[in-house]
Amino acid sequence: QVELVESGGDSVQPGGSLRLTCKASTSIAKYCLGWFRQAPGKEREGVASIDRSGIPSYPWSVKGRFTISRDNLENTLYLQMNNLKPEDTAMYYCTADSRDYCFDFDRIIEYGSWGQGAQVTVSS
Repeated sequence: QVELVESGGDSVQPGGSLRLTCKASTSIAKYCLGWFRQAPGKEREGVASIDRSGIPSYPWSVKGRFTISRDNLENTLYLQMNNLKPEDTAMYYCTADSRDYCFDFDRIIEYGSWGQGAQVTVSS
């Protein structure tokens, strides 16, 4: 099972940007990947997924503001977040699974591996 370590979380003002990084312990080329978040008192929410071919999927709440990307040579997953809003405040987790068919963003919380999380706080 792959181990994942997130970094890049921080506190920013509304309208700001952050880039989250997720470093994997092994080659990620065969994995379906994604990012989900969880705010206090709320359920986990998938915010981006990317399949083995690099095709992304996003919910409308972040589409146009968040960009997921993967670097298979560096075994690293990224989440670029622009125009951040207070409602984006949450703990963000990267997730991975070696299943045959990758899920869109709405089911990535079912993936089998995730990291310890990175806190993102958006506040003025």
